[in-house]
Amino acid sequence: MAKIYSKKNQLTTKMKPKKEVVSFLLNYSKALHMINVANKSFEIVAN
Repeated sequence: MAKIYSKKNQLTTKMKPKKEVVSFLLNYSKALHMINVANKSFEIVAN
């Protein structure tokens, strides 16, 4: 029998990230600096 792939899955699970992941991403984005020199861009992570 063929499977019907056009039907939507009735169960929707919400993904919740861990607090550690969220804090890591926020801290990384705060430490990231972009420097543009001429036509080049440099990424510097200041920890």
